[in-house]
Amino acid sequence: MSVTYLIEFHVQPRERERFLALLDGVLDAMRHEDTFLDCALHADPADANHFMLHETWQRHEDVIDVQLARPYRKAWHEALPNLLVSERRIGTWIKVRSDGAQHANVACAS
Repeated sequence: MSVTYLIEFHVQPRERERFLALLDGVLDAMRHEDTFLDCALHADPADANHFMLHETWQRHEDVIDVQLARPYRKAWHEALPNLLVSERRIGTWIKVRSDGAQHANVACAS
């Protein structure tokens, strides 16, 4: 069963660029993992230093037992205490329903 993590970060303003650079490296590497499904990084429109990472994996056990120990995450995990204003908040969610846009092919009248 897939699992989604919602991870909230409050980044120190002076560390914003470093935070994003380190996170980019992690996201770029994890997209190649067999059990990775998708992720999206969101920024709070009212606070440029407040982020929400939404990532979905095939199995929670794989994330805990394998993914968190990947070498490409080491620098990221070590830097986090110095990058953040407060501890990150992590929520774990299981999908109940999924919807997507259904775009109709509409011909333009000329």
